[in-house]
Parts: sequence; structure tokens; C-alpha cells
Amino acid sequence: MGVQAHPLDPLSAAEMTTAATACREKAIAEGVERLRFNTISLQEPAKKELLAWYKAGCPADAPPPRQAFCILQTPETVEAVVSLPPGGPAKVAAWTPVPGVQPLASPDDCFEAEAIAKADHGVQKLLKEVYGIEDMELVVCDPWSVHLPPIGGRLIQTFLYKRSSAADNQYSKPLDAVPLVDLNQGKVVRIDTPYLSAGKGAELADRLAACTDVNYHRDLCEVPFRKDLKPLDIVQPEGASWTVEGQLIKWQKWHIRFTFNYREGLVLHDIGYKDGGRVRPIIHRMSLVEMAVPYADPNEPYTRKCAFDVGDYGLGNCANSLELGCDCLGNIQYFDALLNNSKGEPVELKKVVCMHEEDVGLLWKHLEYRNGHAESRRSRRLVLSFIATVVNYEYLFYYYFYQDGTIGYEIKLTGELSTNLVSPDESPDKPEWGTLVAPGVNAQYHQHMFSMRIDPAVDDADGGAGLVVSEVDAVAVPAGPANPAGNAWTTKETDLLSEAEAQRVCDAGCGRYWKIRNPASTHPATGKPVAFKLMPQHTPLLLAAPESSIAQRGQFATKHLWVTPHSDKERFPAGEYPMQHAGGDGLPKWTAQSRSLEGADPVLWYTFGTAHVPRPEDFPVMPCEVVGFHLKPFGFFDYNPGRDLPPGANKASKLANGHTNGHANGCCH
Repeated sequence: MGVQAHPLDPLSAAEMTTAATACREKAIAEGVERLRFNTISLQEPAKKELLAWYKAGCPADAPPPRQAFCILQTPETVEAVVSLPPGGPAKVAAWTPVPGVQPLASPDDCFEAEAIAKADHGVQKLLKEVYGIEDMELVVCDPWSVHLPPIGGRLIQTFLYKRSSAADNQYSKPLDAVPLVDLNQGKVVRIDTPYLSAGKGAELADRLAACTDVNYHRDLCEVPFRKDLKPLDIVQPEGASWTVEGQLIKWQKWHIRFTFNYREGLVLHDIGYKDGGRVRPIIHRMSLVEMAVPYADPNEPYTRKCAFDVGDYGLGNCANSLELGCDCLGNIQYFDALLNNSKGEPVELKKVVCMHEEDVGLLWKHLEYRNGHAESRRSRRLVLSFIATVVNYEYLFYYYFYQDGTIGYEIKLTGELSTNLVSPDESPDKPEWGTLVAPGVNAQYHQHMFSMRIDPAVDDADGGAGLVVSEVDAVAVPAGPANPAGNAWTTKETDLLSEAEAQRVCDAGCGRYWKIRNPASTHPATGKPVAFKLMPQHTPLLLAAPESSIAQRGQFATKHLWVTPHSDKERFPAGEYPMQHAGGDGLPKWTAQSRSLEGADPVLWYTFGTAHVPRPEDFPVMPCEVVGFHLKPFGFFDYNPGRDLPPGANKASKLANGHTNGHANGCCH
């Protein structure tokens, strides 16, 4: 028997093709001569409609309407909604021009921009005259969205590098040329050359000659590989512990529905934990919804170097097909995804989401020292992950589910540094705005700022309608009659009752965290509302000046926490179309209303990230840098929910010398 279709199931190839056909027919009727498909994705049902369907028992004959959401370029931006009734003809239900915005740069856009830059006669002439480069196959043009666009148009800037061979690491040989491509015109409209403009072009060929090959590719790596590594295998002889029903995953009392789209990549829905015979809701929807990656070099043209990777490119569009035993280790289940190309055709991404279990040390232990008896249980977590390559960087995204009800999220940053020549007015030995990571090669200071959208449903079948978000600090109690020894401290909990009050920053000095409470559900011992707490990682906020264009576009990164009342239309903290946008859209626009959060359905927007001061050790390929956070139950369960884990020793474990332990009554027996 097949799994019943769910309203959140991604579009099938047939549905995507049907939606594209309907849009083409509508474009002809509208007199559109040129139609390019930027996006074809599921239009998720409104939260109210989805919850009503759940409450009705998920009737197969009355699901929310099935629709596709399409972003089209004519070249004007158009949003189309296509109805996909079962067994009936598709119909364009909405056709809405959106003037003055630029949709994200699709994979086809990025390949096209590089091809245009390399074919341009001005670019070819410059490279030949300055560097003696005639073989354009050895030239690499990294396509970047344009912050602070100097002219109008649909622009992509391309940072240029030279390779010694097809597999060579181009970032060790940056060139002094940044062509600006207008995709609408299909041509290079400007070339920025800092050294030539400063009258220092004569030294460029010498600078390139001084650059050395610095490689990591298995065929080119300049250092010998280690020979002392022995196999380390992850083995599950009885298979994995999960079950999968369509897009629904069940593992160790967790119920998790997942989808994958062009922009957010992996999205989790309807996260719940089975407790006392029922699945208790925890999160309605959760995903990474924006990234800002501003660079700190104040020299032109690098002031234009700031990518909003979710809104400018789309994490799903940039996702990798993963490799067993390399990207994913152990007993693995993969999931494919379906996106579209610029012609509106379905494009299948194979093995784009990885699921596995992994051991993460002890969950709990106690040794009764009086008799030597110990009880311990090892912790296992379910991992859902995907990897996106956004030009030079790799971002590795991991959702973790633990046996004690904790949810973890990590992003691991790796890949290659985006490099450049030190600007003409800087000392080549001591660049002010970066680190020399190889001879003549500068890696600029920059930040990676991430925004997570968390729509909670803590023990609330209505999806979070009555939840309260509060801030909790640990505070010292002054010495006095109530605290004669001066040792007392307590917690101060402050409800965040409006959008203005709910713009908060981390404070490691008082161990600050944020709590999501459900007043309608109380703990049997404490009598207090059940809750989950957001445990932040104390990371820097946006370092750009408040009046800067970066801060205007990326205001979400000026606070660690924002809370807003739920709205189906409020999805992305820098706005629906951040590419080339002047700023002020998204969170700053919504929260300017200072709407009340009392009795609201709150949505949390959590900002975290890193200020990356590159190291020579980050080159030619960067070891993973890790950022993230946790959501932990706080009075949600009666007791430790991992208390029921069965005892038992891992029989595959052995001493390094090959001998057995020799103790027959250890803690696991």
C-alpha cells in the first residue's frame, strides 16, 4: 500500500511540467515574447488551512488546494500561482508583476554570466595585454551578486583568477579585473581594474608570476598523503533504527516531516515527540531563511562584495549530490530533490539529503561509589543534512535529534577563501583588511551571518497560537538579610510582549537564553507551563556601520533574536527579493509596527554566525568552522526522557591491544 499524499509533499516532475506549460500559455496570452523560469516550487498551504486539515483527521478527499509558485522573468519579474487540481486542468490563478526587483541568480544565470565574461573581447584583450593570457580555458570567473550596484540592470560581477591546469586551485592566482555582466543585455557592461586605474598595471604580470600553485586536489596536492591512517568503520549490523513514510521520518519517538526547496534547501515541518502514547508537537516549521556574507575591504570594487546567499542564489539550487563513504559515513539513507532549470524543465538532484545515526558519547551516567555499581547510557542522534556550494564556499547544514528531546542545529563552513590582490594603496606585506594566505594572495576579512526561522508549536495542536516567548537571565542576589552568605543567585524571566521588546542580543555574562512557554499545558511537579528553551551560541553581530548599505540590507543580523506574530507572507528576514535591493525590507519593515505578541502565534528569528579573520591554515581549502545552537526541553517532559534507554555494551568495541576488558560486571552488563 502506498503512502497517502500529503499537502506538503514537493511537486512531482509531472506537476512541475504542468505548471510550466500553464505559465507559457499565460505568457503568450499576455504578449510576453521572452519567458525565463527562475523558480517552480510548491506553494505551501496557509498555516491555518493546514492545521484545519490536521484537526479534521487528514481526510484524503479534502486536502488544502494544491498549487505551484513560480517566479518568472519576462524580463520583468512576475509571480505566478498555478492551481493543480487532482484530475483537472491546471490554471494560472494569479499572475502578478513585481516591478523593481531582481529574483535570485539561478545556476543557469551563474554559468551564463561566466560564459559572457570569458567571451567578451574587452576582457580577452585586457588579459592578453596585461598578463599575456590567451587561453581562456585557464581563466575562472566567479559569479557574485552585486551589492551597491553602480548601474542598473540584472547584474552579476565576476572575480577573475587564472589556473595552471584544469584542476588547479585558481584562488592562488587572483587577477586584477572584475567584469560586470548584465544578464538582461547578455554582455559585459563594465570592467573594474583597481591596479590599472591606480597606474600600477606594470607590476601585475610580475605579481602573477610570483604566485605559486597551492593545491588540495588529489592529483595536484604538493605534499605527500599520510600513510599511517587505519580504517575507522561505522557499522550497524541490524540496520538503522528509523522508518520512513513518504516525507515523514520516525526515529526514537521523534516524528519529523521534511521537504526541500530551491531557496531554503532542507525544511522541517511538524516536529513532534511521542510521549505518554501521543505525539506532542514541538515545532510547526523550521528552516534557515537568510545569510549575509559582507566583506570588510573598503577599497573599490570590493565594497560591492556582500552576498545574501539564501536570497541571492538559493541553498537548494546550490546543493551537492552526496557521496557515500565521503560526505556521509555509516548506514546512510539518501533523499533526492526536484528543482527546475531556466526552461521550466524538471531537474533531479540525486542524493541531496543525507540521513544517518551517530554515537555522540554518554547521554547520562552515575556511579554509586558506595558499592561500585554504575549505570550509563550512550547517546545517539539522528542527523539530517545537506551541503551547498555557493561559488567558493561550502556550507554543511546539520539538524540533530537527540534521545533526550533536544534539537540541535549546526553549520560547518569549509571550501575555499575568496581571494584577491592586495589593493594598490596597501602594503603587500601587511594588508589592513585581510590576511596574506599565500605569496601575493590576500583573503579579506568577512562575516557569515545566518538567520533561522523557528515557528514553534510547543505542546500546542493549534500550531503555537497561545505561546509566550521570554528572556531568562541568571542574576546575583545582593548580600543582605535574605542572602547573608552572599552566595545566592536566581533567574529573572521577562516576557517579550511586543516586537519592539523582542529585539534582543545574547549576553554570556548572565547565561541568557530564551524560553518558549505554553501556558495551556503545565508540568505536573512544577505547575509551570511546559517549555523549550533556545540556547544561543554567543557569536558576534553585524560589524558594518549602522548607516552602511550592508546594515540597511542585513538588519536582521543586528540582533540575535527577533520575535514576530505569525504571518504566511513574512518568510524571509531580508525580504522576498534581496538581490540588488536597497534594504529596509523584511524584519525591519514588519517590526516597525511594534505589533503585540500577547496571545499571538509567535515566530522566532534567531541570528548567529562568525567574524572570519582568515588564517594561512585556511588555505588552499578551509578546515570546518562550526556555528549553531540548541533547542532543549524545559519542563516539557515529566522526567529525563532518556531514562528508558536499555543497558548494554557495544560488542564491537575492544582495547587497542586486542585484549578483552576482563571485567564481567561493568556498568553496561
